[in-house]
Amino acid sequence: MTTAYLGRRRQGDLVVTRLPEYTELTPDRSLGLVTHSPSGFDVGYRGSGPAQLACGLLLDYYNDAQVAREHYIAFRNRVISQLECDGPAACWHLTGEEIDAAMATITDDVIALPDGGGPSPSLPENWRTVTRPDRQVFQRADRDHYIVLGEGADGWLAVLCSQGDRAYPAPLASRMVSDDADVEQAIRDLVDESNDLIEPPEGEC
Repeated sequence: MTTAYLGRRRQGDLVVTRLPEYTELTPDRSLGLVTHSPSGFDVGYRGSGPAQLACGLLLDYYNDAQVAREHYIAFRNRVISQLECDGPAACWHLTGEEIDAAMATITDDVIALPDGGGPSPSLPENWRTVTRPDRQVFQRADRDHYIVLGEGADGWLAVLCSQGDRAYPAPLASRMVSDDADVEQAIRDLVDESNDLIEPPEGEC
């Protein structure tokens, strides 16, 4: 039997079981990559639980942190948002073949950089770089922040965005860079803005 995942409600909480082993999938491992929902998984589109489930499923199925980090938001939008589990008698079933098929459509237009999508040499290690046909995307590994770099009217436009539970990404900050200016510095400035937008843990100044 191939790998599959079964989701059901237990006292209101979503419980995800990996088949055929019948082992329960918890957020613990995926929380080492992203911290959307320490309290648990959920399905649908809104809230933080679906993003955590998307990361958890990809990490468990592929056992590849880079794949989970780079694609969990798109996987949430494409797959997790369509799952339903509205009551104790309701459940969903997701096979490994369905995950592979969805990921094939998600990654078709993504071309990894020569470094394999590893850390960008000009950015902190918690940022990854992905090249798409019409733009570059710099994705933060530990938060739902990413920077999109594309051609603007008079040079380059770099935008810091966050998807969250919105239908469309929300711009948080932007930089317009002329063709002869330092684009990498503009990206680093937006990385700093990303850090400024994140509240420090309680007890830290």
